[in-house]
Amino acid sequence: MRQESRISLGPGAASLILIVVILSMSVLGILSLMNARSDYKLSERNTQVAEAVYALHAKAEETLAELDTKVGACAAAAEDEDAFLAVLAAALPQGMQLEGREISWTETDGLRTLECRAEITQKGDIYGLRWRTYQMTAVTEDTDLWN
Repeated sequence: MRQESRISLGPGAASLILIVVILSMSVLGILSLMNARSDYKLSERNTQVAEAVYALHAKAEETLAELDTKVGACAAAAEDEDAFLAVLAAALPQGMQLEGREISWTETDGLRTLECRAEITQKGDIYGLRWRTYQMTAVTEDTDLWN
């Protein structure tokens, strides 16, 4: 007669499996919380950067509106194109350059710089400005990293 051997799992093995499952779930929960926290911090930083960029763009739009008013006033005071450009060049605030029929200036907030360029347009007797280019550059903390 042959003896059959059986492996029986007692209450100790079930407890051991339960402990392993609980520890695994705890580790996954902690990793999940850490991931959620880092995602939250990243979204806060993205919000701050977006707000700063939009504020810089708004500042450039306000400057363009002021310049547009100034261009209209200088055009009304001048008799011809050359006189208009001379009067406008003298009326531009410091930091703005008139190059031909384009005005360029820089808006900055310390970390970001917006290079702006607007073109003087003319429809009949009405002078105005329209955007040519505006380009954003940002200063990183470690510039050697990218060079």
